[in-house]
Amino acid sequence: MDTEPPQPSSRHSEHQDLVTHTGGCHCGAVHFEVKAPADLHLLHCNCSVCTKKQIKGFIVPASQFRLLKGADNLTVYTFNTKVAKHTFCKTCGVQSFYTPRSNPDGYVVMVYCLDEGTVNSMTVELFNGKDWEKSMKEHKTIQNLSKE
Repeated sequence: MDTEPPQPSSRHSEHQDLVTHTGGCHCGAVHFEVKAPADLHLLHCNCSVCTKKQIKGFIVPASQFRLLKGADNLTVYTFNTKVAKHTFCKTCGVQSFYTPRSNPDGYVVMVYCLDEGTVNSMTVELFNGKDWEKSMKEHKTIQNLSKE
């Protein structure tokens, strides 16, 4: 029997209340807060850059993300289409969030950069970034994750 992987809600708040998570880079130069569920739906992409960085993150609308400090300590890496903006700390090199190609109106937040105490659970969905265009067409909700 064929079953589809679980699809995250197009709007996080339809299924549960949002909590305020905080997090940042290793050295503390970059710090942020993000409103997202306590039960997180993570995407684990296998594209070239996500594989090298072992990215596991969740997507939020830009309005639910706030950089508290460190804007001047961020640098950006782009490649290929240059739509994704891979931001990372100039001091320690940690990428705690970035603007994804799939959702340029939102952010991917790295779960491993969140401070402890606000995450109840995590589910991980594999995303075939090696075949990005096909995967984006087939995924039912990914483009809605950054919408209000």
